[in-house]
Amino acid sequence: MPESTLHLSYAEAVNAALHRALAEDRTTLLFGEDVAVPGGVFGVTKGLRQRFGERVFDTPISESAILGGAIGAAMFGARPIAEIMWADFSLVALDQLVNQAANVRYVSRGRVGAPITVRTQQGHAPGACAQHSQSLEALFAHVPGLRVCMPATHQDAYDLLLSSIWCDDPVVVIENRTLYHAGRQDVLIGGEVRPIGGARIRRPGADVTVVTWGAMQHRVLEAADRLAARGVEAEVVDARWIRPLDLDTVLGSVKRTRRLVVVHEAHVTGGVGGEIVAAVAEAGIPLRRPPIRVGAPPTRIPAAPALAQAVIPSADTIAEALTLAVSPGETR
Repeated sequence: MPESTLHLSYAEAVNAALHRALAEDRTTLLFGEDVAVPGGVFGVTKGLRQRFGERVFDTPISESAILGGAIGAAMFGARPIAEIMWADFSLVALDQLVNQAANVRYVSRGRVGAPITVRTQQGHAPGACAQHSQSLEALFAHVPGLRVCMPATHQDAYDLLLSSIWCDDPVVVIENRTLYHAGRQDVLIGGEVRPIGGARIRRPGADVTVVTWGAMQHRVLEAADRLAARGVEAEVVDARWIRPLDLDTVLGSVKRTRRLVVVHEAHVTGGVGGEIVAAVAEAGIPLRRPPIRVGAPPTRIPAAPALAQAVIPSADTIAEALTLAVSPGETR
């Protein structure tokens, strides 16, 4: 596919990646609830059924059947892309991911694999309720054999999805519905499909390292810009891949700044942020200040917007944490 740059929404970038995968590899299949004829509940898969016919199809409302069918098809040579409409809904099919997909290569002594890509989305949006707003990346990342990524930029929505589809391991791609139609950006399409893994430094800085991922990255960047006006330069690291986690980039940044803040939308308890803090501690990096984790408190996510604002980390909350991480007179 020749390289070109298109001005796309996040949703259109995902659609472009799906289009490319279906066009270049006839073993790929795309299916899930309402992905074919309706074009997806968020409009992400529009036009793919018309272009690729029966390789794009709608399924019954059964997440276990969707993922079980994907694993079975993968074991017989297909490369399925299965959509789970909300990450919360994957919980009814957790056996298929944890006990089946993650174990296929191991229990078959390497004779077969399960190269499935599970596309889903998570996180809070206005009007969401407790069963449609959970952030579950730590749960998936805990399972050996599963790969997990959370693209936050339009370019990553395209690139990371293709890397996932071309990967021979089962990959969970977690998007965020607040990003789908939130503006357009230039996206390079048709480029090389890269292997999975690798963090990105979204904003260089010398005073404090902020590790984040997913839609929360945009609030982190807003907070970092506010502190820059006060002379504090935060280095923002987009982890992107929760598993495999690029600890080399994280540790390299923390060695330079010797301060660490981790920000995620998921609950602090048991979150990936704790894993990152532990990795920094195990690396023996001397910190000038204790590390700080910013995330949701141990409560259900409220549907009421005003209550949700008190639970989900805001740019103000993140800016306060960065201020605590850098004491006056201690920068550089």
